[in-house]
Amino acid sequence: MTKILFSEDHEYIRIDGNIGTVGISDYAQKALGDVVYVELPKIGAKVAKGGQAGVVESVKSASELYSPVTGEVVEVNNDLAKDPALVNQDPLGKAWFFKVKIANDSELSGLKDESSYDAYIKGL
Repeated sequence: MTKILFSEDHEYIRIDGNIGTVGISDYAQKALGDVVYVELPKIGAKVAKGGQAGVVESVKSASELYSPVTGEVVEVNNDLAKDPALVNQDPLGKAWFFKVKIANDSELSGLKDESSYDAYIKGL
């Protein structure tokens, strides 16, 4: 069974075994506005929890993409390079950024489930 967790930096990770699919939340894409460019990590890159893993640029601003966990990038979503607007259309689905082999499951405990994340963004 897959579960989805959120960071306070507005990234999500969908857990499936020891692989996590990472993207940005609906809240984040709305705050950014129209996304025009996405920079993805390289396959094989090591990412650290809270460390920069990419960049998202919109007509309003540029924002770093942070990894919610430590691990190794095993796949990237090349569709985003061709069509960055997918981030605005389907942030929690087709617009995932990268997949990471999770190095330390205990890091997941610091992330929020959907209801906790919803409560967090209501307080912003």
